[in-house]
Amino acid sequence: MSTGVGLVRLYLLLVLILSGYVLVRKFLMLPKSIRMKYQKRVLSGVVVGILMFLALTGHLAWLPALIGVMLAFLVRNIPLLVRYAPYLHRMWQNFRASKPQSETSNHQYRARQNDSLMSVAEAYKILGLEPHASKQDIIQAHKKLIQKMHPDRGGSDYLAAQINMAKDTLMRH
Repeated sequence: MSTGVGLVRLYLLLVLILSGYVLVRKFLMLPKSIRMKYQKRVLSGVVVGILMFLALTGHLAWLPALIGVMLAFLVRNIPLLVRYAPYLHRMWQNFRASKPQSETSNHQYRARQNDSLMSVAEAYKILGLEPHASKQDIIQAHKKLIQKMHPDRGGSDYLAAQINMAKDTLMRH
């Protein structure tokens, strides 16, 4: 009798594994936009299903114990968290400020451009050109430098703004 029950469990397990395999394959064949839409729903459904299974089988007693341990750990370490909160906040602000924000840097570039216009001699020096270079030479020098110094490629906003300002200055003159 126990052999028959074991075989039924084995067959059910194989059916579940094969069904899961087929569903995953079909899910991966969907276009990426649709996959991303349903990914969160599928993940939350799996988590809820696992928690329901554990609750029905009586294997969920560890969850309240884990929550209790985490709360005790948090309460015990609150003074430490309060002590380092200003440092963590400053690190977070520095991290947020270091993210490239094209709109902000573009606005800063325009403000800097209006505040102090660059001289023609400085512009030639920044682009590494001789005086009275052609417009084609200016465009090529700008393109070459901006590819190296662009913030998205490890350069700084300031250098990119200077290069752009030098090109604008020379193109106007």
